[in-house]
Amino acid sequence: MPNSDALTTLRGVGPEMAKKLETMGLERIEDVLEHVPFRYENYNSGTVTTAVHGDLVKWSGTVQAEPLVRYYSKGKNRLQFRLLLEERYVVHVTMFNRAFYKDKLALGATVTVKGKWDMNRMTISATDLEFGELADGLQPIYSLRAGLTQKNFSRIVKLAFDQTTTFEDRLPESIRLRYRLEDRASMLRGMHFPDSIEMYKQARRSYVYEECLLYQLKLQAFRKMERSGKGRALTLEKTQLNEFVKRLAFPLTGAQTRVIREIVSDIEKPERMNRLLQGDVGSGKTVVAAIALYATVNAGYQGALMVPTEILAEQHVASLEQLFEPYGIRVALLTSSVKGKARATLLEAIKAGDVDIIVGTHALIQGPVEFSRLHLAITDEQHRFGVEQRKMLRDKADLADVLYMTATPIPRTLAISAFGEMDVSTIDEMPAGRKPIETYWAKTDQIDRVHTMVERELSLGRQAYVIAPLIEESDTLEVESATELYHLLNERFPNYAVGLMHGKLSSAEKDEVMKAFADNSLQILVSTTVVEVGVNVPNASLIVIHDAERFGLAQLHQLRGRVGRGAHQSYCILVGDPKSDVGKLRLKTMTETNDGFVLAEKDLELRGAGDFFGTAQSGLPSFRVADPVLDLKVMEVAMQDAVRLLGSETFWQESSYRPLRQYLKRLDLLVGERLE
Repeated sequence: MPNSDALTTLRGVGPEMAKKLETMGLERIEDVLEHVPFRYENYNSGTVTTAVHGDLVKWSGTVQAEPLVRYYSKGKNRLQFRLLLEERYVVHVTMFNRAFYKDKLALGATVTVKGKWDMNRMTISATDLEFGELADGLQPIYSLRAGLTQKNFSRIVKLAFDQTTTFEDRLPESIRLRYRLEDRASMLRGMHFPDSIEMYKQARRSYVYEECLLYQLKLQAFRKMERSGKGRALTLEKTQLNEFVKRLAFPLTGAQTRVIREIVSDIEKPERMNRLLQGDVGSGKTVVAAIALYATVNAGYQGALMVPTEILAEQHVASLEQLFEPYGIRVALLTSSVKGKARATLLEAIKAGDVDIIVGTHALIQGPVEFSRLHLAITDEQHRFGVEQRKMLRDKADLADVLYMTATPIPRTLAISAFGEMDVSTIDEMPAGRKPIETYWAKTDQIDRVHTMVERELSLGRQAYVIAPLIEESDTLEVESATELYHLLNERFPNYAVGLMHGKLSSAEKDEVMKAFADNSLQILVSTTVVEVGVNVPNASLIVIHDAERFGLAQLHQLRGRVGRGAHQSYCILVGDPKSDVGKLRLKTMTETNDGFVLAEKDLELRGAGDFFGTAQSGLPSFRVADPVLDLKVMEVAMQDAVRLLGSETFWQESSYRPLRQYLKRLDLLVGERLE
């Protein structure tokens, strides 16, 4: 029976059960077989004398006396009965809210109970009960929706196995033999019904490699498709480019020079560039982008720079205009604030090629914007834009190269999973002479000392950010928290202007507050994390972050990067009383290093892959079994194998690779004319 048959063809799965399974995305037998357990309970099925107090046990025995049921508040009940084990030990079993078992537990009946063993009282607090004896082994635990029990779903999985006569292997035998992997039937059986930990480990090992290979085939095929055909090779004036770099106000770091060579090399190739530029806060990504834009314009084409906020766009325009003025390069700003006749005139100029570099927000990718000869599209703070927005910019730039920039360093352990289809350039060196930000951790009862430090910086003519507590559960509570802090600081610092910014303000209102802070009309800016995106205020020398333990290390580092942009010594004060060891370690780590890459690795270690980027825009794949961090070595091997396979004639011709080719075909990722 093929795996693609509907679940209703299984004995005992009627329309009602099928509907429950459908809510979990399970419609076919194959879906059930692929819905593997997310964890296992390892019950000790040894003897009463070998079990340790507190063990999870799974023991079979015979009922010794009539069960007792006691009812207490609001219909809750407790079932108790005695069980004879090993024909010599009588133990007491307690189950809560299982009164319905009373009439079934006949004297002498054989049952198996699972639960926690209390050696002192000779009792088992049971969570589950089965009639008859059960075989040893790990107990699979599935992720299920309401209305489905572990017992019911395990029964359905068994039925699915019993009625599946053939299992099509996705991996050819040559790969399975090379890595000692199991065939599909053995792998799935080992995931659902492992007799031992060793059996589970081997099944998991096979499953992880298969998942990683499929994922890397998808990424590398996409990468190959992007690079094949469409593209435009530019001939760059190297002498003029070198002269432009020499005239910059400051020398480039070795890392900047290396990265520029990588980008220039891509621009000169006929394939489209698809590159991620990552660098720590203040490492000089913007000047790298400016050099790439200069090279593009000097070759006769247009460049576009998309940023998340209007004020950031305005700051980029101001700095680029100053940089490019001697060269006659025309820079324009396109945001939602540009309206009416001015907008129409600008759109016409962009279409006619009368503008060389267009800087803007998401307005850049909206309908009526037409470019004349766009060749380089740059997205700054790329994780702030959704996948669709990035795709729209790429589609606008038909033959163009695309460069993504981020100030959130991506740990090496995640880059291969999150950005495996991109080339990655890394600026891992800071400009010389930059003063490191001094970071301190203060307890909440030391807030007066913190305010004294704020007073000192303000008296020197500097400015300060004050970040309100992060309240993930409620935007409203977060705004209330920031507003309360704003009023408190207004009272504490009556001689200085205090501003307030939070997520409930409109974009225009946020920009208005940020402009006031940037021109020093406000000396203190109270804000939620909306200030995280890189606005440049060189006069700000102090940032205070309240309840700092609520933030991840990567986010704390981004917030810290709002200061340290001028010539003055800058400070970051983390205010918090973390209760957990992880919270304490997080704040301690922040005081010990300013290296964003070190912090990114530590953040990943403390929070795990799923939480590192946040949720919706993480770009991280969702695996059933594989873990991008724990299984990094497997992912690296799978990436090498995917590249090798896609470049091999064997992969495209031999029938054993047909399931993998069909997988790519379903994703519309077959390269060139290979349509089998």
